[in-house]
Amino acid sequence: MTSPAAVHAVVVGSGIAGLTVALHAVAHGCRVTLVTKDVLEHANTRYAQGGIAGVMFDDDSVADHVRDTLAAGAGLSDPAAVDVLVGEGPERIRELIALGVEFDRSAGGDFVKGLEAAHSYPRILHAGGDATGTAIERSLVARLRASDADVIEHAFVVDLVLDAGRAAGVELLVGERAASGADSGRPGTRRTISADAVVLASGGAGELYAFSTNPTVATGDGIAAALRAGAAVADLEFFQFHPTILAVGEPFLVSEAVRGEGAVLIDDTGRRFAFDDHPDGELAPRDVVARSIARAMQRQGGRPVRLDATGLHSADADERARFLAERFPTIDRAVRERGLDWARRPVPVAPAAHYLMGGVATDLWGRSSIPGLYAVGEVARTGVHGANRLASNSLLEGAVFGARAGDVIAADVLSRHWPDAATSAAAPVAVRGVEATAGVVPFSRKALQRLLWEHAGLVRDEAGLARAAAQLALWRSTRRRPSSESAFEDENLLLVAEHLVAAARARTRSAGAHFRRDDPTAMTLTKGAA
Repeated sequence: MTSPAAVHAVVVGSGIAGLTVALHAVAHGCRVTLVTKDVLEHANTRYAQGGIAGVMFDDDSVADHVRDTLAAGAGLSDPAAVDVLVGEGPERIRELIALGVEFDRSAGGDFVKGLEAAHSYPRILHAGGDATGTAIERSLVARLRASDADVIEHAFVVDLVLDAGRAAGVELLVGERAASGADSGRPGTRRTISADAVVLASGGAGELYAFSTNPTVATGDGIAAALRAGAAVADLEFFQFHPTILAVGEPFLVSEAVRGEGAVLIDDTGRRFAFDDHPDGELAPRDVVARSIARAMQRQGGRPVRLDATGLHSADADERARFLAERFPTIDRAVRERGLDWARRPVPVAPAAHYLMGGVATDLWGRSSIPGLYAVGEVARTGVHGANRLASNSLLEGAVFGARAGDVIAADVLSRHWPDAATSAAAPVAVRGVEATAGVVPFSRKALQRLLWEHAGLVRDEAGLARAAAQLALWRSTRRRPSSESAFEDENLLLVAEHLVAAARARTRSAGAHFRRDDPTAMTLTKGAA
């Protein structure tokens, strides 16, 4: 093997991180095969409404974006990773623009500034109002299809292939998922693809929870495969819950940008309650706002709170309706499909699982603790998010670290060089204190989702986490032989859930999205700056 052309990289996942890795690896001469669980265009990136954060304005600064990111991360972000994210972010955004992403501009041609929670400056860029992810996904997919990369759709990664401790390929189940995104009913074909490097860009694990903003394909497959292979993971206890999901019909995310424009949260009495928990009110860090909403819902018998956009833009409701439809076309359509008129009346919202800050531990180039295995995007724990992701940093992370991984794969493989990666990260501690007291609850994905929502969700304590650990141990002790894609997904969810709960039990103090009511400092942290 003497040239990059001899290097074969398999990329698992087709969101912004996976597509960026693939394009950069191809540009460096690698042969790339991208495998994706559904069709190429169906990834979490497509659902990103809020936008992408970056220092693209003369009166903004890298130092300010770094400070905001570190503050939101509750002191647990890796400063070096944050420096990389923010410092290289503008170049990656300009790369997206060159690829055809049309970010919103004013009549004068300047980028439209967007403000979101915990940002000190309106540095968020949007495309199509609230369709940023769709615009990015479309442009990257078009470029990938025009490249020399091979694409295998409807391909589920069953496991990693290892050879002498190195990542050497993937085992796939191909063809079971239909174009509709559901199981086709046909048995898939097992297939193994050999590779010199494997890049996990398979997204998060929103299907762990009863209420989620994620598509149903987000079943933690990459993290589970990495765990089975022995890779280091970290920060699985940090799962971010988005504060505002439409609480009518199917869950639908209402972007933080709506609150950035001035919409407010009110309870049944019409009171703005978010200031009870943070001086920034509705624009506090997401974990604080989500818990504030949960407490307000508890006070009013579990009923959703309301997001009030009736004070935005104009006193005239018709003019306000036109503004909302133009500024937030995707959300406006979803609201009106549910029979709601948010230009005239507040709409019901509640929190839902949104984004996993932890994952496969990596260095600053996406390298995991297993030689030849990389991880980028939500499946990875780069260290940039700490205990709480700053709004609109996720697309930026995918672009920045996806490019970094794509740029080094060929050199890593040809040199056989693999630095000590993820030295600060350790696998979650083993479940302790587990007793068979959870009762006989048959396993189902819905039962798993209810268990984690209740005991490892927005608010946690040792008693609830211990009950969750006991039930998970009982389920995991039952020998199953998965053969279908959905059955493999269930096994992955169970494995990730077990590690998430173990990590949550090990961290006895609250931090960011990990909030323990049995921590005596918890209420102080809730009302703090981040």
